[in-house]
Amino acid sequence: MDFVSEMKAKAASSPKRLVLPEGTDERIIRTARILLDEKLAASVTLLGKITDIQEIAVAEGVDLDGINIIHPGIDTHLDKYSEEYYQLRKNKGMTLEQAKIDITESLRWGAMMVYLGDADAIVAGALHTTGDVLRAGLSIIGTSPGIKTASSCFVMTGMDSQYGKGGSMIFSDCAVVPDPLAEQLADITECAAQSCREYLSADPVVALLSFSTKGSAKHDLVDKVLNTVEILEKRNPGFAFDGELQADSALVPSVLDKKAPGSPIRGKVNVLVFPDLNSGNISYKLVQRLGKAQAFGPFLQGFAKPISDLSRGASVDEIVITCAVTLAKCQSA
Repeated sequence: MDFVSEMKAKAASSPKRLVLPEGTDERIIRTARILLDEKLAASVTLLGKITDIQEIAVAEGVDLDGINIIHPGIDTHLDKYSEEYYQLRKNKGMTLEQAKIDITESLRWGAMMVYLGDADAIVAGALHTTGDVLRAGLSIIGTSPGIKTASSCFVMTGMDSQYGKGGSMIFSDCAVVPDPLAEQLADITECAAQSCREYLSADPVVALLSFSTKGSAKHDLVDKVLNTVEILEKRNPGFAFDGELQADSALVPSVLDKKAPGSPIRGKVNVLVFPDLNSGNISYKLVQRLGKAQAFGPFLQGFAKPISDLSRGASVDEIVITCAVTLAKCQSA
């Protein structure tokens, strides 16, 4: 079974409640219909002005039967959500009056639904930037216990079956944190390991990459990875990892035997953690284009509850896949 089929099957095994804040986008309306028809979600809630959503649905030929629609500005939960948002942000200077205005913004409303348990997951980004989605998620949902850094991963599939889990691996971070500090890179590593469990159903084996292997080069960039390894050793995160390693050392046992004999990750790596966004983003695109691999993502990680970002140019099929992956993630949230 391929990655998408696995995620859809996982989502359908115990359907959860999804909120889609960009309810006036025709792609989102069509996605909501597909998710319910394929029984990938227990419920789907669209946010937006009800008459606007209805008009677009008619124009698109989409039946809204069974789809929930909420207009945040007039919903009965407005006072409750405003108060909760005020409590979360009052230390940042938020007033109750301003909270009542701000919470009606669809991303914040959707994040609050998830935070308060009125929905299990949120997917957005069809009409908003990644920064918008991240800010709403961080200000309301927050990060997982023990994690301070939100990041992302790609699920790379269709590669040579000798690598990762049958040719599938986690690449992280490739989309969010440009130049993580060592503490942030440790958070990214832990979150990528969890993504491996959730998306590949495999015990994570992590290589922290660099242009140096075990001291073959000296540089501040290498020191960052070394410091990350030290932090992880102190955290004792419960998965196998090693670094700093060059990519060939991480992936090819014969090379690793020469450069880092006795490594605990020999021949088993299924997660690659990059030292910065430059290397991560470049690497996944090269593997995708030159290696003809499939790249699914970026999927956000490190949040306390499931939240996903979309490309503003995403197709309906791509949005459905992201929703299915996010709903599948709920199973282990």
